[in-house]
Amino acid sequence: MYNEEYFKQEEFRELLADYKQAVNTGQLVFMDVDDLGDIADYYEMNGRHEDAQKAIDRALELEPDSIFAWNYRIHEALEKNDYNTAEEYLQNIHDEEAPEYMYCRVEIWLAQGQTEKAEEYLDECVKVVPKDEFQDFIADVLNLYAEYDYLEIGMKWMAQQKSEDSDDFKELQAQTYFSAGKYDDSERLFNELLDEHPFKKQYWYALANTQFMKEEYDASVASSEYAIAIDPDYAEGLLSKANGLFRLENNEEAMKYYKRYLEKVPDDDYALLYMGCCLMNMGCYDKAVKVLLEAEKVANNDSPTIYEIYQELALTYGYLGKVKEAMAVVNKLDKLDCDHNEVLVLLGHIQLMNDMVDESGDNFDKAMRKSAFSPHIIVQVAVSLSDCQHEEQAYKFFKLLYDLIDSKYPHGHAYMALCCLELKKYDEFLYYVKQAVAKDREEAAIVLKHLFPDLKPEQFYEYAQKNIVNESH
Repeated sequence: MYNEEYFKQEEFRELLADYKQAVNTGQLVFMDVDDLGDIADYYEMNGRHEDAQKAIDRALELEPDSIFAWNYRIHEALEKNDYNTAEEYLQNIHDEEAPEYMYCRVEIWLAQGQTEKAEEYLDECVKVVPKDEFQDFIADVLNLYAEYDYLEIGMKWMAQQKSEDSDDFKELQAQTYFSAGKYDDSERLFNELLDEHPFKKQYWYALANTQFMKEEYDASVASSEYAIAIDPDYAEGLLSKANGLFRLENNEEAMKYYKRYLEKVPDDDYALLYMGCCLMNMGCYDKAVKVLLEAEKVANNDSPTIYEIYQELALTYGYLGKVKEAMAVVNKLDKLDCDHNEVLVLLGHIQLMNDMVDESGDNFDKAMRKSAFSPHIIVQVAVSLSDCQHEEQAYKFFKLLYDLIDSKYPHGHAYMALCCLELKKYDEFLYYVKQAVAKDREEAAIVLKHLFPDLKPEQFYEYAQKNIVNESH
């Protein structure tokens, strides 16, 4: 984590100015190695990788055994998944009881998924850590496990930590709870941190994320606004607010914040993807295509968003009636490592929305048979049929799933509720509203929101009974 606060201080500014002057005039740079490390971090934070490299090179010239510099090189190798080079660099740290050596040793193993080796090694390390350094050691170990997403192991190490009220450890606890899906605990700790530091934008941003994951989107947007009020150029805050607004279906406002974010972080395929989704939701399909094509251009096949980009682009072409272009995008999906039965359903949906009923049916049938009638695929087919106003057929597929194939399958009940309502099957509508809330609360909140404005899912059934079913009779 970069020390942004230090980088703003006059002390660092003077240090950086001295360094720049020496480099620009061709003088030899004589500085403390730790200061060169701070300069390297500053350059790296600002995307100036080559300048960061030069600072580390100079640190190693001044002190060939510099633990900091070799630590830097090791992390550089790990970012490239070059584990052999990371191992070679580790040999340059000769003090094997130095905390930096221990952490690098563990991190190289964690990066390769070798958690058992890391655990065995750390169990030995604990025995030689001085008592007055034990708390810091545990906190650093927890940080490593959190960084590599080994949450269960990290929680075990956190249990060894004695109660500590330091802000750094409390923040680490909050982040670990967040990563483990314990959002209430994470929210509580970030609120405690904000009680002490109400003007720390990072805490407001983190709080917004916990609220977002709890589906408290209004609260998430409000927390993001505090972060932006503290720093109007805070990119993470802008993106967080845009995401919250998107979930609240306030597409026009969300667009504004995605645009502001992209001014700070150009070529972010995630933000471009969701800008495209906003435009789709607003019915601006031609504009959506342009934005999604831009997202495709800056992404690559390893990007976690590429599947969604192709999916949304294909759908947008479908809405425009450009079936040929949509099928060309679907062909790109076929080349990805993904669920190809889902791709068949997507193709069938595009065909169905363009009145290619026979072709659509063939692809739906293929998807279900190839997936061995997977409940997931059956729900996708049924949802597509419902979206395209074929509620009778959608209803039959849902009944097939819940009555004959898997009565305990937790998803799709909210969509079945909509089908039942459309078909005036009111008793079944109420039954599936209750099932939806009990089995997939998040899906219920999203799919049924338009029927239950400003209500929590727990209130859906009673409202449906009193205000929808009773009024329909």
